[in-house]
Amino acid sequence: MQPLDETHQPIPQSRQPLMHRTLAEWKTLALLGGPILVAQLAQMANGVIDTVMAGHASAEDLAAVGIGSSLWMPLFLLFMGLLGALQPIISGYRGEGAVSRIMPATWQGLYIAVGAAVIMILLLTHVHPVLALLNLDPATARITQGYLDAFAWGVPAMLLMTALRGLTDGLGHTQVIMAFSLLSTLLNLPLNYIFIYGKLGLPAMGGVGCGWATALSNGVAAIALLIYLNRSPRYRRFHLLGDWSRPDLTNIRYILRIGVPIGFTIFVEASLFSVIALFLAPLGPVVVAGHQIALNVVSLLFMLPLSLGMALTLRVSFLIGARAPDTARLISRSSLLLASAIALVFASLLFLATDAIARLYTGDTEVQAVTVSLLLYAAVFQIADVIQVTCISALRGYKDTRIPMMIMLFSFWGLGLPLGYALTFTDWLVPAMGAAGFWIGLTGGLTSASLLLGTRLFLFAPAAEAGGPFNPPSPPSEPQSAISA
Repeated sequence: MQPLDETHQPIPQSRQPLMHRTLAEWKTLALLGGPILVAQLAQMANGVIDTVMAGHASAEDLAAVGIGSSLWMPLFLLFMGLLGALQPIISGYRGEGAVSRIMPATWQGLYIAVGAAVIMILLLTHVHPVLALLNLDPATARITQGYLDAFAWGVPAMLLMTALRGLTDGLGHTQVIMAFSLLSTLLNLPLNYIFIYGKLGLPAMGGVGCGWATALSNGVAAIALLIYLNRSPRYRRFHLLGDWSRPDLTNIRYILRIGVPIGFTIFVEASLFSVIALFLAPLGPVVVAGHQIALNVVSLLFMLPLSLGMALTLRVSFLIGARAPDTARLISRSSLLLASAIALVFASLLFLATDAIARLYTGDTEVQAVTVSLLLYAAVFQIADVIQVTCISALRGYKDTRIPMMIMLFSFWGLGLPLGYALTFTDWLVPAMGAAGFWIGLTGGLTSASLLLGTRLFLFAPAAEAGGPFNPPSPPSEPQSAISA
């Protein structure tokens, strides 16, 4: 039988010098994280393409696509996080050499994806009450519902790819999803042009056509991924149909026990930014525009540490499965140094290039002024954000998700949001600061999360995760001669 590829997930050499081991692990993170970064940027590009092309159709189409995206995105992030449990689970099996467990776990994830798709489709196709509460004008409401009705056809494909990402990423083949994410993006551009503006004999659909283009591009990419997985020699031993497993409630519950906290954590973070945008609306369009620009810049920069974190999750879970807890501890802690260096570079960039960044986004001098002031706060925000995502990603590699979820809930909603609101609108602590208050509040919440998650990471014992259908008791540690991190 063909041996498993160890190019992207090598077995650690514990007797090597500490610096050599650290640099080798960082190289592994780069090999895993590089394709993840490209895939993340490709997914962001889809949103940019939709926004720009819908905006050229009409203001109503642009508003409808924006509102529709704000409704489906939190749901998708919730289910994406839930299915994200498959990556550390399968990566752990890969490290352990328990190949026979990989496809049963994948199939249970696919069953969860089917259930998630049904829920998501039902919610997106019945948003009339939500649209009514938003008091949209009839034209925008009609386009929004049409966009979501069309988009819903691609939900099964989108969640199928998310579940299969657990298999490919878990095996260390992160370039696979990168390739099919790029395929989806490349298809989305011409399909948007055809459906939005009415080409090749089709009627112009505006924002509704944007939904059809997204659904079709996701569908084609998902089908192409299935064909690849069933025909590629690399995946010959992981044949989906040949290794079919029936639903197993015990194993499904195990995946959900790890995945639900991940999904809820992502949902909590995403929903917080939506709430802040609503709070800032009364301050006027100039403030809101400056806030959105600063948030967009930070989100773009965040893709690199986020990708590093996702790679860290895969590596830590692999090392725990490979009975190398000392190396898992080494990469978890040393990654904080790497992430901090990245954060300092980005913070310096924001400090030094605020004016240039603001001018790149807008020619309005008032919006530029607001953007410049907020980017200075965003530079500090960036440091705390990078550290917290590194810590929580390492903990996910240990399959520790419940306590981190509680930490994020407290830090964001219990500390960051109330502090931000008080600083923005009240004189309780200092004179009302406007939008800057929310950025200080967010930074405070992220600093709290960084400290608490860092403490959790340094104190966490892998043996606490022993047991469970997909998680046999913790294996013995590396030889005592290994250099401990």
